[in-house]
Amino acid sequence: MSASVLSDAVGLVVGVANKRSISWAIASAAAAAGARLALTYQTPRLEENVRELAASLTDPLIVQCDVTNEAELDTVFAEIATRYGRLDFVVHGVAFANHEDLARPFVQTGREGFLKAMDVSVYSLVALTKRAAPLMAPTGGSILTLSYLGADRVFPNYNVMGVAKAALEASVRYLASDLGPENIRVNAISAGPIKTLAAAGISGFSKILETYRGRAPLRRTIEAAEVADAAVFLLGPGGRGITGEVMMVDAGFHAMGI
Repeated sequence: MSASVLSDAVGLVVGVANKRSISWAIASAAAAAGARLALTYQTPRLEENVRELAASLTDPLIVQCDVTNEAELDTVFAEIATRYGRLDFVVHGVAFANHEDLARPFVQTGREGFLKAMDVSVYSLVALTKRAAPLMAPTGGSILTLSYLGADRVFPNYNVMGVAKAALEASVRYLASDLGPENIRVNAISAGPIKTLAAAGISGFSKILETYRGRAPLRRTIEAAEVADAAVFLLGPGGRGITGEVMMVDAGFHAMGI
């Protein structure tokens, strides 16, 4: 990936939790490609992790943001406007479901857990995009979120998160339609399984990894760096004609039948 693909671009990356986060891999790749970054952390407990990682970046903006808190969302974009005066891209890497709703059959999902998963994993993309769009005027920009094949197919113990990812992918298409006239592109990457903090909450995750290694055309799983390279492509000028897309980065597993 060219070191200047995102030269002088200003980006917001939401969802960094630790060094294994896909969001952090994307942030690192974007910075290496020349971007200036704002990063968020959800709670004070995660602040130390994010600040420690951000020490490798050049003068990043770091702001607390619980994506379910409207006031904190407003603060993030106000600080971006003050620091940079504009925004060129947003990476949305936030998802959440209660552990019990992942562990039990989908039919037993509680109303509160269902709404929580939708709020954090789906509506947050809408909330971020609504605030980002004015800062992308008049030249446009790029919004990117992260999905998974569980949006299309049933995976054991994915349950309500699969339903949330399906809603997320539909949101990508509707947002792309709304914002296309403003030259704002909205896309998703559907990544293969990667050992992250979020993945640790899915029972039987190691079996999913084994299945991918045995059945994907490349006969392996993927690395976060491969997702990050695809992300930089979509965020940068190379992806300027792509919007409303769910790009599969999963070693080809999605193409296979039995």
